[in-house]
Amino acid sequence: MSAAAAKAPAPSPFLEETVTYVRHWTDRLFTFRCTRDPGFRFLAGQFAMIGLKVDGRPLLRAYSMVSAPWDEGLEFLSIKVPNGPLTSRLQHIQVGDTVLIGRKATGTLLLDNLLPGQNLWLLGTGTGLAPFMSVIREPATWDRFPKVVLSHTVRQVAELAYRQEIEALPADELLGELVAGNLLYLPSVTREEFPLRERITTLLDSGRGASLVGLPPVSPERDRFMLCGSPEMLVDTKAWLEANGFAEGSAHTPGHFVIEKAFVEK
Repeated sequence: MSAAAAKAPAPSPFLEETVTYVRHWTDRLFTFRCTRDPGFRFLAGQFAMIGLKVDGRPLLRAYSMVSAPWDEGLEFLSIKVPNGPLTSRLQHIQVGDTVLIGRKATGTLLLDNLLPGQNLWLLGTGTGLAPFMSVIREPATWDRFPKVVLSHTVRQVAELAYRQEIEALPADELLGELVAGNLLYLPSVTREEFPLRERITTLLDSGRGASLVGLPPVSPERDRFMLCGSPEMLVDTKAWLEANGFAEGSAHTPGHFVIEKAFVEK
């Protein structure tokens, strides 16, 4: 037998996992869970390439993990785009179906990319909430930041995914002691009646965001930010932060804020 013939085939860059749960929040938003290979590792805030086989080839997009690093399964939050190459198909998955998961997780929304601080602001629009669900369920988050503000802005009330889960977290058997009184939830809705109908950039600029959750005005000395969501929100919030003395962080140089740019829209 030749050396070439004896050589083992290279492992696939993708894991094949089985869908275990699907929940449709609205006609534009859904959640799904799948099994998790024991060898798949990630940090809270990271994303992986997720997809389906289409005509025998992988069709993939970046999705942040909703599930915590210690969770035995993997959970994702997705929009539905009628003509989107992936989401037009992914929205129809059912329990028992197979999804592809890239073996390597990555991303910039990491605690290590931020300087030490007192308050951690998690600013998400739409499915940009996903990585922050992982971050708030990661015990290391609470070791580093006494207070965490979770701001989620959507167009309609029904799009406030995980609202009940977030509000119930202080009573959670495992995390309640860490979260109670320290997780400050700030949901806002822009196109329907709701107690708070302002965009996060407006809340920051006016100072109302901090006052609504009982914190002093934000400052580079105390506050750190993670941003994930629509391109418009990322651009506007980054400009506001930089204009107020905040510097963007990275794996090489920790800063006052970090941004995730790998946003699923297709």
